[in-house]
Amino acid sequence: MALTNGSSLQSIYRKFKPQLLMVLVQIGYTFLYFIAEASFNHGMNPHVYITYRHIVGGVLMLPFAYFLERKVRPKLTVALMLEIFVLSLLGVGLTLNMYFASLRYTSPTFVASMVNTIASLTFVIAVVLRLEVLDIRHPRGMAKVLGTLISLAGAMTMTLYKGSLVRNLWQPLIRIDQGSAATHENWLKGSLLTVASCITWSIWYIMQAFTLKRYPAQLSLTAWMSFIGGAQSAVFTVIIEHKRAAWTIGFNIDFWSTIYGGIVVSGLIVFIQLWCTEERGPVFVTVFNPLSTILVAILGYFVLGEKLYMGSILGAIIVILGLYMLLWGKDGDQQAVHSNSQEQTYLTSKEQKENNKLILPSALKEGSQCEP
Repeated sequence: MALTNGSSLQSIYRKFKPQLLMVLVQIGYTFLYFIAEASFNHGMNPHVYITYRHIVGGVLMLPFAYFLERKVRPKLTVALMLEIFVLSLLGVGLTLNMYFASLRYTSPTFVASMVNTIASLTFVIAVVLRLEVLDIRHPRGMAKVLGTLISLAGAMTMTLYKGSLVRNLWQPLIRIDQGSAATHENWLKGSLLTVASCITWSIWYIMQAFTLKRYPAQLSLTAWMSFIGGAQSAVFTVIIEHKRAAWTIGFNIDFWSTIYGGIVVSGLIVFIQLWCTEERGPVFVTVFNPLSTILVAILGYFVLGEKLYMGSILGAIIVILGLYMLLWGKDGDQQAVHSNSQEQTYLTSKEQKENNKLILPSALKEGSQCEP
């Protein structure tokens, strides 16, 4: 009985492994939000943080990539290296620097609402490039469309609609210093940077699917993107930041946020996302993004004592509903692939049997002619 329960749990884990991993990814991003916010309020330059974070991530992943993928890692060509350079630019050097730069000119609420559109943008691009199977005549195809739209509506509700304030039940367990840095508002410039970062982020997810077909070594690709992206970010930071003091960090929250961001986010999370992209596609990975918004709101309310509005609760419910619908539609894709695989295996086996039937009488006939 225990053996049966163990095997059933194993089969459930194998079936829902990508979903579980992506939930863990969003939990990792949630903690990153708070520790990075504390570091920025302490005075750390966001662009320096991006550079150091990815260097740490590259150093972490390098030994694993070198030893574990020696036999499966394809040979690097000039064309493939150029492709990884562009992939690193889209995922790190360009996107993240534009994202953090946009925070200086707009508000975190606006940026959060725009970032939650990445899943919808990725879905549209994937459908256009035929990376995503979409048949709106089928219930599961319609579920993917409606799930994406509902999830987007829920994320926008969380960030743009407040509603009544939910009263705090107790004093905050942790307080984060908000700092004294003033925000220089320039909504036009900030909006353009935010929109551009969301578009490049979506293209980055899509491009991963193509690169992984030519370079199916997730650990090595993670290490390459960290090192190249960190170098690109360093060049960008040197251009806009002329103070040497900005590159100096002490053994404080700046150091720990860099270590956490490098090991957990630039290392482990990027590797998990690459694996899930290869298994389920880029749309599957991005559709989980609004979960971090929900987790940030919950953790901020219960632990940090931040304000929580009914709009956030309503938006969270809508996001979960949309996410469930889209994952149900995506599960139909996996079932279709499995059915096609079984059908192909059956047809191949049937063809082999037919060939054997044809070969066997001929062989017997030839054998009978050879007899004295």
